[in-house]
Amino acid sequence: MRFSAIVSGSKLPNWILRIKESSTNGKWQEVVSHYHEIKKAGIQTVDVSVFPPILKAWSFLSHRHGKSLHACLIKQGFDSFTSIGNSIMGFYIRRGDFDIAVDVFNSMRRSRDSVSWNILIHGHLDNGALVAGLWWFTNARVAGFEPNISTMVLVIQACRILGTKHDGLILHGYVIKSGFWAISSVQNSLLSMYVDADMECARELFDEMHEKDVISWSVMIGGYLQWEEPQVGLQMFRKMVLVPGIEPDGVVMVSVLKACASSRDVCTGRLVHGLVIHRGFDCDLFVENSLIDMYSKCQDAGSAFKVFNEISQRNNVSWNSMLSGFVLNENYSEAQSLISSMRKERVETDEVTLVNILQICKYFVHPFHCKSIHCVMIRRGSEANELVLSALIDAYAKCYLIEIAWEVFARMRRRDVVSWSTMISGFAHCGKPDEAIAVYQEMDRDLVKPNVITIINLLEACSVTAELKRSKWAHGVAIRQGFASEVTVGTAVVDMYSKCGEILASRRAFDQLPLKNIVTWSAMIAAYGMNGLAHEALALFAEMKRHGLKPNPVTTLSVLAACSHCGLVDEGLSLFKSMVQELGLEPGFEHYSCMVDMLGRAGKLDTAIEVIKTMPHNLKNGASIWGSLLSACRSYGLTELGKEAISRVLELEPSNSAGYLVASSMYAADGLWDDAARIRVLAKEKGVKVVAGYSLVHIDNKACRFVAGDGSHPRSDEIFSMAQQLHDCIKIDEKKEGNTWLAVIECLT
Repeated sequence: MRFSAIVSGSKLPNWILRIKESSTNGKWQEVVSHYHEIKKAGIQTVDVSVFPPILKAWSFLSHRHGKSLHACLIKQGFDSFTSIGNSIMGFYIRRGDFDIAVDVFNSMRRSRDSVSWNILIHGHLDNGALVAGLWWFTNARVAGFEPNISTMVLVIQACRILGTKHDGLILHGYVIKSGFWAISSVQNSLLSMYVDADMECARELFDEMHEKDVISWSVMIGGYLQWEEPQVGLQMFRKMVLVPGIEPDGVVMVSVLKACASSRDVCTGRLVHGLVIHRGFDCDLFVENSLIDMYSKCQDAGSAFKVFNEISQRNNVSWNSMLSGFVLNENYSEAQSLISSMRKERVETDEVTLVNILQICKYFVHPFHCKSIHCVMIRRGSEANELVLSALIDAYAKCYLIEIAWEVFARMRRRDVVSWSTMISGFAHCGKPDEAIAVYQEMDRDLVKPNVITIINLLEACSVTAELKRSKWAHGVAIRQGFASEVTVGTAVVDMYSKCGEILASRRAFDQLPLKNIVTWSAMIAAYGMNGLAHEALALFAEMKRHGLKPNPVTTLSVLAACSHCGLVDEGLSLFKSMVQELGLEPGFEHYSCMVDMLGRAGKLDTAIEVIKTMPHNLKNGASIWGSLLSACRSYGLTELGKEAISRVLELEPSNSAGYLVASSMYAADGLWDDAARIRVLAKEKGVKVVAGYSLVHIDNKACRFVAGDGSHPRSDEIFSMAQQLHDCIKIDEKKEGNTWLAVIECLT
């Protein structure tokens, strides 16, 4: 027996060596096995260096066995050794027992060292107990103990996360005094802290750093992106690539691509893409997904799809990024095809996928598909996600299922400003402005602070009512909430007043805006046109160009519409010509439609047909163009010419009542009663719901609606008689029109 113990004892150094070796390699089960072999051999070791790796192994494998070892160490008196006490603390911290770890630390009053303090501070900070970790760090400094580098980095990160800039400044002073300033990891941690708090201080610190590595540059580029200065971030990147020895990594590439996406700088984005390929980062899935996002946000969905197709191992983010890109760029047919591919590839859909599918349903007005997605959400439990619910409410509203949208909204447990704004927008879209305004008032009672989108939706609802009193109230809300000077809100105010017929109020709101963009100018021009002030619209259009703003297609369409409604044919033709020759804009479907409408109103149907013939082939299938021609044929009794327009309109918009009404009216005016009856029967067979046209007349700040053909008003005979007199007074000056249009056709062809 004695000989056996001696033989076993001779093996002890080997066992200890194996334990330490296994611990270094993270093989915790082997550590425990070797320890059990020592115990089975009945050997009592006095080498305290064997216990720290065993305690560490138990912290990963078994809490109960670790506590038993702790008890044994106390019995043997080994807990008085500093290394053993530190290991016991580490065991309890790794197991999340901070209170016991603190008790062990307190029992080490005479034996604790800097490692003891670092274990306690590091343990708290590493496990998210930031306030407690900083408190222990302060105590360590008072006691005269110094933190190590990793602890120092964690302390700086804690200050950054907690947003305590004052403590961060004090910490910065301590870093300089204690000699940590020369260490790059500490410098970069301080840089990250300042980036979150104050970008100017971060830039000063960055400029003072003698040794800047790729992390330093990456932090600064990401910081400028975070502070919504992507262009400055791109400038930093350009400087970085010129510094010898600094090689950009995947993290830098992702930040730069995000900066390109934020600034819509596709040219720089393509250059970065080339660098990505040159550096071999095109195998980095994170970088590839960022490329898809960049191209999508720069309105180049084609390039985004090329990147997507070149990814060999796509993840869920890749599919969702591409789907979001198609939706963002309104490529809804391509988005539908991608969803089919996702189904074939058995890609797991998540909340982001559902939101994008709802956007597609909204665009195509697919109420049935909205309900199907809603069922999927219920099965998956996604109704707890407020973003998805807001998208569902929006889709239901845009598909005119406003009652279901309201039910979903009413059942929401927590309503944020997005869901409230979506519900206001939904009611306004469905022609229920009173309900939209009531929702805003309820939101106000619930003390939910509105944002810019909320105010814009409220203004839109008031513009639908066309009541001046309500519109002034909504304008007051925008002023009180501090949003009236926002360009988007100011533009909505201009539009709202114009729809109330208060063109002077529109102009005042326009003049009071400190900043105006092209949309604001277009809205004011459209306001003049809507209220029959075409000359003022043309004058403002000229003023806008004098301010150095280049008109866009929307602006030119607003001026063309003003000319059309006011009978300024020469001016409209001249503008259409300059749009191509001077402004370099390609006329779209809406521009051609407006020109056909303008010429049709003037009775120049032959010229209107010439316009249609000069149109690009892909634009000829627009119902509104043929609708404008049909309306003119009815007005001027050109039934034969109108027959082709009828067939086109009913083919392109079979569910729109307007085409059937105009066609029936044209046949009836020409005495073709059988044809008129046939059109009415056709509308009935197709289940077309007839929507009567109406006019709004403002009397005492209230909008009075006059429906076409409604004889219920006590003075309806006088009203219709006056309308006929006004119609008879409309005269169009036909001078020089033929020559002007020939010039326009020549310029287009």
